[in-house]
Amino acid sequence: MNEIKLTNSEKTLMDILWEKEKAFMKDILEAYPEPKPAATTVATLLKRMQNKDLVGFELYGNSREYFPKVAKGEYFKEEMTSMIDRFFNSSVTQFASFFTSNSKLTQKQLKELRDIIDKEIKE
Repeated sequence: MNEIKLTNSEKTLMDILWEKEKAFMKDILEAYPEPKPAATTVATLLKRMQNKDLVGFELYGNSREYFPKVAKGEYFKEEMTSMIDRFFNSSVTQFASFFTSNSKLTQKQLKELRDIIDKEIKE
């Protein structure tokens, strides 16, 4: 998959589509937090995201039912990989060290992370 870069506005819209899976314009507008954007703003975002091949739609008469063309998990994976590449020289170890040192994790959370890593090592 090509690197996906979403603006904050696009991310908000994708979060709505990921949650709903399919939605008409009225459903999307209702799901927005206040202050809600204008319908024309959302339509412009949807068009831009269709051009990026992130959003598709099915036509029902004059109405379009929109859906995400990229899974949230795939997007998140790409974002994390890109961040690790850019800020940690592609080193997951450097990222993990930074994360555990700077996230103010509790002992319980650190133990949970260790358990996850131990499970991955055993498999």
